[in-house]
Amino acid sequence: MPRRRTSLSASEARRVALAAQGFDRPRPAKPNDARHFRRALHAIGVLQLDFVNVLIPAHFLMLWSRLGGYDRQRFERFLYNSREFTEQWAHEASIVRASDWPLLEYRRKAWRPWKHNPLESLEDPEDYLRCILEQVAADGGVTANDLPAADSVKRGKPGDWHRPIQRWALEHHFGRGQLCVRRRRSNFQRVYDLPERLIDDEHRLRSAIESDARRELLRQSAESLGVGTLHDLADYYRMTARDAARGVEALVEEGALTPVAVEGWKDTAYLSNQARFPRSIKGASLLSPFDPVVWFRPRAERLFDFDYRIEIYVPEAKRKWGYYVLPFRLGDRIVARVDLKADRSEKTLLVRSLHFETGADQEETESALQDELGALADWLDLESVSYG
Repeated sequence: MPRRRTSLSASEARRVALAAQGFDRPRPAKPNDARHFRRALHAIGVLQLDFVNVLIPAHFLMLWSRLGGYDRQRFERFLYNSREFTEQWAHEASIVRASDWPLLEYRRKAWRPWKHNPLESLEDPEDYLRCILEQVAADGGVTANDLPAADSVKRGKPGDWHRPIQRWALEHHFGRGQLCVRRRRSNFQRVYDLPERLIDDEHRLRSAIESDARRELLRQSAESLGVGTLHDLADYYRMTARDAARGVEALVEEGALTPVAVEGWKDTAYLSNQARFPRSIKGASLLSPFDPVVWFRPRAERLFDFDYRIEIYVPEAKRKWGYYVLPFRLGDRIVARVDLKADRSEKTLLVRSLHFETGADQEETESALQDELGALADWLDLESVSYG
């Protein structure tokens, strides 16, 4: 029986964390097999959806980081047709395993619409919502454009987030688990259908007590993180540390987690019993801003000494790094950050700024980054890379 670890060096923690996300394996030569998609998705666990398209929607980039130049259309068909995965509110709006459906039941029961949504202004919102479900049941997959509007909708105030009331109704049913997403159209619009048509009964009809569900989600968080603090584990499925604490204690008692001290970390960390300890992490990859490796900023700073902020919503004059800045990983370190844009009209990948991290070998980093940017441009059907 292997000796239980009680401490990790900083470099061991980085390697464990990257291995848990699949970065201990080289990119496959032919990355379009369903098994490659499945392995990457299971390592990530929660694929956060984000459709900012200045480069490519972030969730597609997460697969690129691990697989390289895969066929995106084939991946989307696998994602929505295999019945192995589904969209749910998890970290944020995310792709999760279909087997997570019962584990997220308590979240669906607790779901509440935004308090200023226009459904509340209807004379009989429940009647309208019931009619929407009846139409979906009769017509199959629908979008907001396929549904009738409602009378007597109160006009929103300036500054409100405007969207058709049909979308509010569909998202209400999605949040409660009465509808699921059948697929996404080319403009990323959701196509909704009934859960019984999309989720296998073995998952859809299974129920879980909230405490058990939280514990299992925390187990999955730990397997996807490799090693993390209580707050790291809680954040993966958007729990509070207080709600997660009892589940973490139970997993420690069970032996699924081992408390460890990590060099440089103030808080106790927990090591998954599924963690791998590669001797080294090879290769290089650009990372999505919503990649689990960096999405919880305090953990990214602890692991990589990498202070990361997204500046999309920061006024241009106040940005320090750029509009859409991606971390660049080389081996087990984050060595640079690069602001990228796909100029599709000019078929050019624009490198708007590049910043090296303290201690990075600039020559080695530039060489590896040049290769990665060239491969990324090819995958995006862009003809050149332009440095601004």
